Amino acid sequence: MARPYTPLAWITAAAAIACALALPAAHAQAPSPTLDKIKSSGKVVLGVREASPPMAYALGANDKFVGYHVELCERVLKEIVPAAKLEYMAITAQSTMPLVSNGTVDIGCGPTTNNLARQQQVAFAVTTYVSEVRMAVRKDADLKSISQLGGRTVAASTGTTAVQLLRKQERAVGTPIKTVLGKDHHESFMLLESGRAEAFVLDDNLLAGIIANSKDPEGYRIVGEPLGAEPIALLFRKDDPAFKAAVDGVITRLMQSGEMEKLYAKWFVSPIPPKNVSLNLPLGGTLRQLFAQPNDKPLEFYQQP
Repeated sequence: MARPYTPLAWITAAAAIACALALPAAHAQAPSPTLDKIKSSGKVVLGVREASPPMAYALGANDKFVGYHVELCERVLKEIVPAAKLEYMAITAQSTMPLVSNGTVDIGCGPTTNNLARQQQVAFAVTTYVSEVRMAVRKDADLKSISQLGGRTVAASTGTTAVQLLRKQERAVGTPIKTVLGKDHHESFMLLESGRAEAFVLDDNLLAGIIANSKDPEGYRIVGEPLGAEPIALLFRKDDPAFKAAVDGVITRLMQSGEMEKLYAKWFVSPIPPKNVSLNLPLGGTLRQLFAQPNDKPLEFYQQP
């Protein structure tokens, strides 16, 4: 459950974003290891996911990457480094942090949760999605509540915050939850699909995308109360405030112009490839408020004290 935002927090965040927008020339001149690397190589490396629709996923045999965060990354980079070639690198939840922090990936475009632990390794842009962690089950399953997971076999993807949330839930109910890990979301869903797991826990938007593109979209349901709300954002190396300011500036302008809402509708409300099925996840109140008053608050800000 998200904690109500305080007026002071919003004022502080708005002031920070205003500063970023007011000084684009200064930021362009400030030293930036990422921009220097891009200028030297002539290319920018985007870290993308292969199986995280609608945020980031591979489309077809040619490994064309698409999705809400992929398109957002492309728009940001075409404005910041218009002459650079865009190069795509497939990454997983587990490999994202090391590949971004060591500079192999210039910008992470997958669905990555911003939390305090990860902020020790990387920096995050302003929040561009707020997900609720829930569970997918087969349509005929008797599971309806997170409280029923004790003693069950539950799938989760390696490196995701869902793993920690399941451990927290296990302590809360006092009954073991057998968590089986897939290397990525596709493999985790296969655990549910094959009957090796009774539920698959992940961000609601990703669950909706995976189900919509499955062999039997009508055979699964997203159920239960949220395990938590999570801010999702683009990410990049930690020691580059100038690059962060440039990325935040572009995203904020997209939010202010209404383009972010159009981009959201394209991937969450309209039919998306490859099956041209809509996820039917209209823009919620929390994210609409973030579009109006952007900030880069971590996961811990969204949790109850």
